[in-house]
Amino acid sequence: MAAEKLGYIGLGTMGMPMALNFLKAGYDLTVWGRTPSKLQPAVDAGATLVTSPKEVADAADIVFTCVYDTDAVEEVVFAENGIVAGGTADKILVDMSTIHPLKTREFAGRLANACGMKWIDAPVSGGGKGAQEGTLVIMAGGDEPDIKRVETVVPAVSRRLTHMGPVGAGQATKLINQIIIAAEVAVIAEGFNFAQNFGVSASKLPDCLAGGWADSSVLQDHGRRMAAAKYAVGGPINMLKDINIATDMGKNTGSPMPITSLVAELYRLVAHQGHADKGQIALMALYSDEPLD
Repeated sequence: MAAEKLGYIGLGTMGMPMALNFLKAGYDLTVWGRTPSKLQPAVDAGATLVTSPKEVADAADIVFTCVYDTDAVEEVVFAENGIVAGGTADKILVDMSTIHPLKTREFAGRLANACGMKWIDAPVSGGGKGAQEGTLVIMAGGDEPDIKRVETVVPAVSRRLTHMGPVGAGQATKLINQIIIAAEVAVIAEGFNFAQNFGVSASKLPDCLAGGWADSSVLQDHGRRMAAAKYAVGGPINMLKDINIATDMGKNTGSPMPITSLVAELYRLVAHQGHADKGQIALMALYSDEPLD
């Protein structure tokens, strides 16, 4: 069995496969969630289920979190019986959520002052497929000694961790990741609609452009699903949350973001039109709800 004892909070679409991969790698894993029944796959695979975030921190040397937004992170860490109540100076919190970089720095300071526990912001890219296959890429912010320690365990869930700077740098890097993806989704939707209107087979574009300079993972994955109208169903548009944070950081740093601001407005429009449950590729619904030829 691996030496570090791990904890995981936030076993959703991304968190559950990561938790299962930690278990496959032999780690002692303690988990918590608001709905215990949803954690059953991890429990069946060997995880220990506890009744509060505090108990996760009590049991683990390194606690991973992957929850929806900034408010959810704050609650899990600082509410009554939160992680802070079980934190000590020899423990590390690794937040894999995508949240506001400035709040990340604030939370890290609060946690350190309260109990000495270290903070690494470590959002990921690679989607559900990468989480399942253990091939996520991690962009991390934190102190070098803490990063080195976490680097010994994350190969179980990722192919690469890049230390981008101090606390908050990982979240800032993830925002850049989201800015690029959101802009690509917007322009692919626009291009596919033009193709369809002109009589070009939009569904053939990913194959046609593969290997050229316009090729990308977004085109090959998201583009194919956009052409096929294979929208996610039932979840919020997480991208809008992230792009809103990005534009706020643009204001905070004096960084003009005209393209990102326009993309944010497009996501707001598609949500206003009733497509908020169609996920990251929902912008295609501005032009078509049906599969493209």
